[in-house]
Amino acid sequence: MDLAVNKSDSLGIVSSTLCLIHCIATPFLFATNAQIANLGSWWSNVDLMFLIISALAIYKSGTRITKKWISTGLWSSWGVLLFIIVNEKMGLFNIPETAIYLPSVSLIVLHFYSRRYCQCKTTECCTTNLLRR
Repeated sequence: MDLAVNKSDSLGIVSSTLCLIHCIATPFLFATNAQIANLGSWWSNVDLMFLIISALAIYKSGTRITKKWISTGLWSSWGVLLFIIVNEKMGLFNIPETAIYLPSVSLIVLHFYSRRYCQCKTTECCTTNLLRR
């Protein structure tokens, strides 16, 4: 399969997986290492980088997805992830830390599905299918 067709989904998978690892590792790193806790602002802002990369991957994947529900699912998961991260930074609602895992895993699964579903040899094939929705 042409790498250009799957590049955005691969980027989304990697970004979402790293985001998930970041979210799982953060409590352990802060609990075990006081130096990281003191430099916590850069570490806690890494999630914003993951959000930006993930949004770009979803946008690019959305231009070739042949099933609308996949695109809707990707954007919905991203929106929930955005809400949880903004809420964490601003402290608006008391949401459990583990709530961030569901949208992260959803993004990974949906990008895998999108990657597998669009098995075109070129981007034109996917664009043609997009017009048939």
